[in-house]
Amino acid sequence: MSMSDSENTKGHGQSVPEEDPEHPAHAQSGEQQSQGEPGLTVDDILGTPQSEGVEAADAASSNPDDAAPAGEDAAQKLADERLEDLRRLQAEFVNFKNRTSREKEQLRDFVSGDMITALLPVLDDIEAARKAGDLTDGPFAAIATKLEETLTRQGLERIGDVGQAFDPTVHEAVLQQPTDQVEPDHVSLVLRSGFKIGDRVVRAAQVAVAAQP
Repeated sequence: MSMSDSENTKGHGQSVPEEDPEHPAHAQSGEQQSQGEPGLTVDDILGTPQSEGVEAADAASSNPDDAAPAGEDAAQKLADERLEDLRRLQAEFVNFKNRTSREKEQLRDFVSGDMITALLPVLDDIEAARKAGDLTDGPFAAIATKLEETLTRQGLERIGDVGQAFDPTVHEAVLQQPTDQVEPDHVSLVLRSGFKIGDRVVRAAQVAVAAQP
């Protein structure tokens, strides 16, 4: 027996086929496996179950009537939000306008009050001259009347009359006067007139308050 025959003999005398160098054993086994298990066909690929996301997309695309109400609801919700924003902006603008108007009126009252305060001595002289009978007629009487009318149009109001109930917010009590001609705690004598513009008291009236005799 030659050496090549002894190498090809193994175990109980069984012969092992020689390995072909051009076709290795693992290649042959792969071919055998491929022959035993055929590959995927077109029918197998088409029959593979689809994922949930793909199925949902297909369902949405196949049912456009179901997607339309959802889009309309979103558009309506956005429109309601924009309308609410416009209403809020309108309310803020109205509040700003009202606040600005009040501040403007207050500024006008303060400016007028400062101007009238500077003219109070002139008004006191006019009142004293009228009580003394010096402004019954003539050009100076006409000028005094025009000045008082102009200030009245600006909101000036004279305060302090005999018989009024004493009010510490507009009256300054200088003395008490026992008298039975006026009710107690009422103005019995005006020593100096007071003035106010609107609700702002420019100067309190100096008065005498009646008391029991």
